[in-house]
Amino acid sequence: MANIKSAIKRVGVNQKKRVENTNFKTEMRTRIKDLEKLIEAKETDKAKAALPVTFQKIDKAVQKGGVHKNNGNRQKSRLAKMVNELGA
Repeated sequence: MANIKSAIKRVGVNQKKRVENTNFKTEMRTRIKDLEKLIEAKETDKAKAALPVTFQKIDKAVQKGGVHKNNGNRQKSRLAKMVNELGA
């Protein structure tokens, strides 16, 4: 265990950020899975309604640093493409 005051503080800060990042990523993944289930079930209207909420969760995870920007953009692009193909 760290015995220098600044190292002790860093351990606490890192622990807090790890928990926050985990929460953001968990919520994001849950929304993505829910949207994918709607797409699989061919529920176009519900999928289109769930898409903006999913995008918000992905953007929030990116904004808070839980997920890299490119990863978030890739996820959003993939989901939008799936929803658009569903409606076509």
